[in-house]
Amino acid sequence: MTAQPSWPRAALNSLRTFTDDVTRGFFDITHNSLALLGMVLAVALMTLSLRVDLRTAAEEKLLGWLLERQSGGTVIALTADPSAVERATAVHPQDLPADQAKVAHWLSRKYRVAPEPLGALVAEAFEIGKKIKLEPSLLLAVMAVESSFNPFAQSAVGAQGLMQVMTRVHTDKYAGFGGKLAAFDPVTNLRVGAQVLSEYVRLSGSIEGGLRLYVGAVSSDGGDYVDKVMAETQRIQTVALGRPAPSNRTAPRDQDSLDIAPAAPLPTRTDAEAAATPTPSPSLRKS
Repeated sequence: MTAQPSWPRAALNSLRTFTDDVTRGFFDITHNSLALLGMVLAVALMTLSLRVDLRTAAEEKLLGWLLERQSGGTVIALTADPSAVERATAVHPQDLPADQAKVAHWLSRKYRVAPEPLGALVAEAFEIGKKIKLEPSLLLAVMAVESSFNPFAQSAVGAQGLMQVMTRVHTDKYAGFGGKLAAFDPVTNLRVGAQVLSEYVRLSGSIEGGLRLYVGAVSSDGGDYVDKVMAETQRIQTVALGRPAPSNRTAPRDQDSLDIAPAAPLPTRTDAEAAATPTPSPSLRKS
């Protein structure tokens, strides 16, 4: 006759069996859950790698969560300023006349600058050109050669802004615009630079002479600068006419060879003006 196990031993065996069953079930459930979670993560990663928009949204949400955690649960929002657009130097090129729009788009592609700011500069150059009797394409070419349309450019000798005006030399011209810091306002810099160039052209009696004075060249220096500006002037004029832009060859030095004649003939320099033509000091050279 087989002996029956005592009650404590039977209870212990039952408890061990129950524990083993619970442990095995927990392991199976956990193992299957981890496998499922791994599959979900793999699918999510594949989806994010194929969908750039979803990946960007996820990164932005994660960044926002991290910033919120870092700031103690409060997100700092900057104050909106609806009037900011009024301070922007920008115009949609499609709102410009056809010739100006063509120039703005062409300059945008060539110099890798947004077309909207260039649209505003092109429109301003055409407006100023009429007033001071200089070709708008010449003003745009000077900006292109001087700064590549970077309104914050500064040379080693202190020429600043789009037109690389020597701010410390022409401080008086910025007085009406609020001071020297206006040199970094694109439109103001264009207006001051155009005024300086116009004065030099009339003093020298020619576009070339004015450009030499503008760059601060002495004697016969500045030929390369003049060639670059005249070549870019011709390319801009050609684009405005809807024609393919010429190659980067040197433009003709004769103003009569340009496609568009100046808005008004330049005055012939008198003997008195010739004697009064300033010779820039080497210390004022722009480059």
